[in-house]
Amino acid sequence: MMIKKVAVVTTAALLVASPFAYAAETSSTVGMRHPVTGADLNALTDARIGMTKAALQLTPEQEKYWPAVEEAIRARAKNRQTRLERVAELRDSDPAEVLREKNPVELMQQRADRLTQRAADLKKLADAWAPLYKTLSEDQKKRMAFATFVTGRAMRETIDRRIESEDDDE
Repeated sequence: MMIKKVAVVTTAALLVASPFAYAAETSSTVGMRHPVTGADLNALTDARIGMTKAALQLTPEQEKYWPAVEEAIRARAKNRQTRLERVAELRDSDPAEVLREKNPVELMQQRADRLTQRAADLKKLADAWAPLYKTLSEDQKKRMAFATFVTGRAMRETIDRRIESEDDDE
């Protein structure tokens, strides 16, 4: 019964989120993409947070751990949005010109800095989840695993659609 509730909540969240993901991954004309706005990404983050929290059905005692988890999720999403904006800017520029303006060592250092930031975001998220996870019942852990699986699957499908879309554009 509980798995059915989680499945319904997850399906609803994915239905809400899929137009945003689809809009980001498709094009109405060859060579033109509809960029996902900051508001779209915020709405997607809100949907993911809502889905996760609904799936867990936290007890009042567990609720005290939730704000740190939500803050870490939002911080990670914000930094991801910044990276996506940077990629969009680079996509519009001439790659040869970008390479002429920077030396390879600087590019590697910048890439390392971005990876360090991503690692720090993930560490902050794991650290925020740790106290809450320790309090979860076995059913809550199963629901969390299921929600994680469904979200990961949706992300893989979005990536697959993007690759197919890019192949179609060429």
